[in-house]
Amino acid sequence: MLTHVDVMPQVMGVLNVTPDSFSDGGRYVTVAAAVDRAACMVAEGAAFIDVGGESTRPGAPPVSAAEELERVVPVLEALRGRFPVTLSVDTSKPEVMVAALAAGASLLNDVRALCLPGALEVAAKSNARICLMHMRGEPATMQRDPHYDDVVAEVGVFLAERVAACEAAGIARARLLVDPGFGFGKALQHNQSLLRRLPVLVESLGLPILVGLSRKSMIGVMLGQTPGSVASRLHGSLALAVIAAWQGASIVRVHEVKETVEVLRITHAVRTGSQ
Repeated sequence: MLTHVDVMPQVMGVLNVTPDSFSDGGRYVTVAAAVDRAACMVAEGAAFIDVGGESTRPGAPPVSAAEELERVVPVLEALRGRFPVTLSVDTSKPEVMVAALAAGASLLNDVRALCLPGALEVAAKSNARICLMHMRGEPATMQRDPHYDDVVAEVGVFLAERVAACEAAGIARARLLVDPGFGFGKALQHNQSLLRRLPVLVESLGLPILVGLSRKSMIGVMLGQTPGSVASRLHGSLALAVIAAWQGASIVRVHEVKETVEVLRITHAVRTGSQ
């Protein structure tokens, strides 16, 4: 019987409709620009389009629910039914989740793993799939000297607890994805350990794993690049996507869809002996 690790990983295209995201803030803030970008990513092979209206980069300030709604709802409404892909909303706020689901989203991608008051209840009342991510702290402060005794074990325990909370709330396990949260309250050595030992999480959690490594600052650190040189992180992003796929990731969240789809096809072919 095939498992999720035997199937070629799918690609989730990042669609930030924010003015301040770390890599492409301000490029897709109009509905027309966002739709054009989504169309391009779908043509390049994206299976998911993840729409985000609040930056969660390290040091990012919070955004009000009203402002987030103004950003994401018109884009989701414009994308609904237009492309044969899953529309995802990258949010933690329950009120944004409700509106996004009504506007066409069918996946809730929550960096806070449904921990905000009301979020778990909203998810339970929906039919949406849910991605639970691990994050230590909050975006504004999460990168200030994060510490773990065993990052893989601690991330695994947290995600298992959130999965159990979802199941207790009546959310079917088949609706769940998990994300180790690369770069969210983790130093370079923590990110490397998580990637190196990703099969431990695949085995222990028994759920599809989504990873977000694209353009992350860890790439610049490993390559000795100048901080902020996001445009030069393509090759590093592709390398990490290949490693994550080989280690068992089911969904890879990226900015460069075409290039990632191509390297994942090669990776999957070699890993499984398929053509």
